[in-house]
This record gives sequence, C-alpha cells and structure tokens, in this order.
Amino acid sequence: MSASLSRPRVGVWLIGARGSVATTVVTGCAAITAGLHPPTGMVTETPAFTASGLPALSDLVFGGHDTLDCPLPKRAETLTAGGVLPPGVATAVAADLAAADREIRPGGPTPGDTRSEADLITAFADDIRDFAHRHELERTVVVNVASTEPASQGPDAPLPASTLYALAALRAGCPYVNFTPSEGIHHPAAAREAERCRLPYAGRDGKTGQTLLRAVLGPMFAQRALRVRAWSGTNLLGGGDGAALADPAAAAAKNAGKERVLADTLGTVPEGEVHIDDVPALGDWKTAWDHIAFDGFLGTRMILQTIWQGCDSALAAPLVLDLARLTLRAHEAGRSGPLDALGFYFKDPVGEGPSGLAEQYEELVRFGRSLGRAGEEGRRGVGSVEERRDDVGDAL
Repeated sequence: MSASLSRPRVGVWLIGARGSVATTVVTGCAAITAGLHPPTGMVTETPAFTASGLPALSDLVFGGHDTLDCPLPKRAETLTAGGVLPPGVATAVAADLAAADREIRPGGPTPGDTRSEADLITAFADDIRDFAHRHELERTVVVNVASTEPASQGPDAPLPASTLYALAALRAGCPYVNFTPSEGIHHPAAAREAERCRLPYAGRDGKTGQTLLRAVLGPMFAQRALRVRAWSGTNLLGGGDGAALADPAAAAAKNAGKERVLADTLGTVPEGEVHIDDVPALGDWKTAWDHIAFDGFLGTRMILQTIWQGCDSALAAPLVLDLARLTLRAHEAGRSGPLDALGFYFKDPVGEGPSGLAEQYEELVRFGRSLGRAGEEGRRGVGSVEERRDDVGDAL
C-alpha cells in the first residue's frame, strides 16, 4: 500500500497469506484505500473510533507465511469467479496484490520438512524481522487466518504449526492475533512466553456468522427469562475451511467456541450440538441453521429457527482489518497481555469480559477511547522493540 511520508507505516503479517480470507483482506484494504468501495463491516471506520489514533488503511503493508504457492492475483481471480470479490476489483488493485504476494514466505512444517521446531521458529521470526526492516515499519502485527488445526493431542505431542508461528511472532517482538480456533498462543509453551514478553495479543476464532447471532440471541432469552431447552445447529460450507473441518478433531476445536457462547450467555448448556458438513460445491459460501426450543409463560413450548447464509471471507476480512489496526495501536500505546476488550470479535476470547454482543461492543468503544487518550505516555511506558525481542529470544 502507498503511504504518506508524514506517517509511519505498519505491517500486517498474515499466517495463511494465500488463503481466501487473507486474499480478501488485502484486496479489500486496497479497494477501500483507492476509494473503489466503502469500508462496510469495519467497526473501526465508524465515528466511535475516529479519535482512537488507529493506523490508516493506506499505511498497512502486507506480508505473510503460507505453504501454498498460488499467487495472490490468481487467487483473487478465483474468488472473483466464485462471487466472493466484486467484478473488476482484483484487476484494479492488481499491483497491490502483487506487492503483497512478493512478501509471502514459505510456511511449514511441510511433508518431508526435516527442520526442528526451534529451526522453524527461528526461520519464521527472521522472515518477519526482514519484512519489517526492509519496509522500515514502525511495528508489525501477526494475524493467524490459516485453516483450523485439529485439537491438541497432549503435552508430549509436537507443537502445532499455529503455535510455532505464535512463538515466532513473540520472538520477532510482534503482537499476535489468532483469528482461528487453532491453539496458537493458547498452547502452554506459547502462553508462558506471551506472559513474559510484554506484548499484546488477542483471539481466538473470529465471530463471523452463526456464533455472532448466538451472542445476540443468548442474552435475549436470558434477559426475558425464557428457558432454552435445546439449541441445535448445522453448518454447510465448502472451500478450505470445509475441507479442514471435515476432520472431526478440527470440527471439535471449532465447536468449542460456539458452545462457550451459549454457556456464558445462558448460564447453562442446553441440549443439542452443532454439526459441520463439508460441501465442496459451496466454495467460500456457507449456510448456518439453528433450531432453538424454549419455554414461555406457563411452560408453553415454542421454537425459533434462524438461517444465516453468507460468504465467510467477506464476513471475516473487515474484522481482520479492525483487529490488526486495534492491536497495532494497543502496542503503540504500551498495552500488553490479553486484550480483553477485543472479545467483541471472537467466539472464545482471551482474558475476562462480557459474553453478550451489546456489552462487548460497549467495552470495545471504551477501549477505543482509551487508546485515543494514551498518546505519548503509553509509548514511554513499555520497553523498546529491541529489548522485547532480546527477552523473548533468550527465553526461546
């Protein structure tokens, strides 16, 4: 992205940088910056965040890791053909897509990769540092938008790739956002380093569709004293997510966040569960259906059914841009540890905070106002990037 010489540029390093979500993020940011489309879905572009001191979209520079080799411009063509991106936009921002694609480095571990976990962490961290150095970036946030991994196999299992990337982010002195249900910074090995390194982080699992609706409806039932007897759901989706979630272990990791929202907002876990079906023909589109059985006055039994049909990448992309800007600003303001106020964006948020969407939004707005007040004092209240890199590097 082009940037004004009067403002420092900042980096957004995407894990899964050639996937549908990442491609939509880069394309969307370029299209909004060029004035081709409005920032629909971006909460940080609403008046409540005007004075928060967030980096401008035009100041974001993109790079990342991926194990795929399909160039971003080609990936954008495929998404356009599938109706995810509007016609003509990918062509209009082809130079931005090509620039971001040049900054994507090979991820891992891949089949046959003989590097140790320590070697992979070092290589990933070096890639991020090199990116920041070459572009003279003031700071960089690492955002995981890769496919969902299976749930952890226990303390003696190899570190999942998402955790290797999280540790690399910490070593490179970067704040970290986990937009996926994968373990990432939640793994004990990464959680210990996150506590040490005095960097802000947020996650996990972006709240884009079915769970977003649950975060609204759950409090409604609780506040109206209506007893929910059962809450069942089905997800039909294709694309990379559908293929990944065909693995029962990956689906279990995904569903844990959906169940947490109901438990937290209702105060109990109703009967029923969520089923996820891979339907490749749907591509990046998904349908989520919920069936809610509840009791009304005098035990009258009633039913509420909802259907959510949408494009996961288009739902996720504005949230990723919001999270990148908020986390970068929090880092600049000297914040560290879990960013509880960003729970508005997640199914299974880190830290403590409310579960209902309305309360989460109010906390997010307060957080935005506090970032606007932070100014230079916040900057002076945290050690330099170099000091944090040295601390984490010694620990790892």
